[in-house]
Amino acid sequence: MEPAETTAPLPDRLWNRNFLLLWQGQTVSQLGNQAFQIGMMSWLLKATGSASLMGLIMFTALLPGVVLGPVGGTFADRHSRIRIALICDLLSGAAVLGLTFLMFQPSVERLEPAAVRMIIALLFVVSALVGILRAFFTPALSAAIPDLVPREKIPAANSLNQMSVQSSNLLGQALGGVLFQALGAAFLYLIDGLSFLFAGLCAALIRLPPRGDRPAQSRSFREFLSETADGFRYLWRQTGLRDFTLIASLVNFLGMPILVLFPFYVELFLKRDARWYGFLLAAIGAGSVAGFILAGARPQVGEARRRWIATAMILAPLFFGLLGFVTNAWAALGVAFLGGASLGVINVYLMSMVQMATPGEVRGRVLGVIMTLSAGLMPIGMVLGGVVGDLTNKNIPLIYAVSGGLALLVACSVFVRRDLREFLAHG
Repeated sequence: MEPAETTAPLPDRLWNRNFLLLWQGQTVSQLGNQAFQIGMMSWLLKATGSASLMGLIMFTALLPGVVLGPVGGTFADRHSRIRIALICDLLSGAAVLGLTFLMFQPSVERLEPAAVRMIIALLFVVSALVGILRAFFTPALSAAIPDLVPREKIPAANSLNQMSVQSSNLLGQALGGVLFQALGAAFLYLIDGLSFLFAGLCAALIRLPPRGDRPAQSRSFREFLSETADGFRYLWRQTGLRDFTLIASLVNFLGMPILVLFPFYVELFLKRDARWYGFLLAAIGAGSVAGFILAGARPQVGEARRRWIATAMILAPLFFGLLGFVTNAWAALGVAFLGGASLGVINVYLMSMVQMATPGEVRGRVLGVIMTLSAGLMPIGMVLGGVVGDLTNKNIPLIYAVSGGLALLVACSVFVRRDLREFLAHG
């Protein structure tokens, strides 16, 4: 049975009931996700000390989204986008709560070898399952936002949504390390599981306006594949958007070693405990919130928008590359904040541009394809970052400098390609 998409009127203001439900559900869910992430990374560091293992688990979590993103986008165009989000939240919550129950076992708390191996195996399973569900959840949620607010409010909605996500990330990252030290990983996993269930409840209460853009339903697998391919074809014809997606994919790939080695940067280079891992992630989140506010409060158009996005794309890898040479923890917080602010400006502008420029009937598919292409190399980058970290004996300055420098060179192409410059200004 489909949710009540035929009863709700079209929205006439930004803060309507449906958008508020989505906003608060995702705020809480992201808070839980950060708790899980910090609990997992800190527990793995304590139990194994292996950078390669961290990279492999992050690879496992991201790979399904890369492979299944276009399929998830096609589902988002065929079915109720909110119903997809609801089911994904409930299944993710059940998976994480199952892992939570096992984490409370005494043998796990004592880090007995057999128990550690079991939990590591389950972390791979849960990460893969949540990654698969996210491949359907993300394009459905992104494609639903233009159905929840007036068209002229889409940039503001994206700014508010990203602000809520990053504010939750900020709080979760700031408290995650402290809670891990005080309570352990199991309690952080419990927070994440319950947050998924809360987000699912919020999604169940959303009532969308009628959609007349769904493709005719068919049981033919060939037609399903053809609809999925439409997303690729549409994106490929939009040369500016296509070029930016490919550039973003390379920049993300080159930045992954920095992310994977963050816990080791904190412990070995800054000489701080797990709390500072959370603080640094929180600084990036706070910077992103500042970027969202900046982009949402004074939206730019035309050449001014192109200059803002191009400048932010240059600054982001520059700041994160510089982290490898910052030995003072407080200074590192400032550099991380500036890098996060650059990312925030990029995200708000580009998501709004894609949502407004893409027809509703293919919006889910195009967003799914963009998710796949922009993140396509990230899992490989995570594994490579872990391996390089172990091979270089955690040489943080060298790895951060090379990763940031190469990402900066790739980002400079935004000043070279004409179609890309036109897209950033007028897309």
